[in-house]
Amino acid sequence: MNKPLPVITTVSAPYWQSLEQGVLCYQHCACGHRWLPPRPECPACLGSDWKWARACGRARLVSWVVYHTAYHEAFAAELPYNVSLVELEEGPRLISNVIGCADGRGLKAEMALELAVEYEQSVALARFRPAAAVQP
Repeated sequence: MNKPLPVITTVSAPYWQSLEQGVLCYQHCACGHRWLPPRPECPACLGSDWKWARACGRARLVSWVVYHTAYHEAFAAELPYNVSLVELEEGPRLISNVIGCADGRGLKAEMALELAVEYEQSVALARFRPAAAVQP
């Protein structure tokens, strides 16, 4: 069974296109607020004067949970897997996974992470890996 796919809209299309190029983008407003997931207005001021910005790819782990039960049958083969709250260095937060730590072992609050774009069913997804895993 295939996993559910994201719904790509005209507002979110630049986000998905940037991931296909191996980078992560977020929205930022003239008021200074930065956010993910994509939306048509700033969640802070409700303004529509926003632009896309490229994230550097560095982040930190805020929180996570490890699933040992599949609540959707398409995820049964992935068990156990983590669902993580990640904060980009630029400020926006997103729900993702930390790869290489599916069972949660090695995950620590505030740990440094780096972007790792992975494909599921030909859709590029923003995932993260421990920063130490990519350093020499």
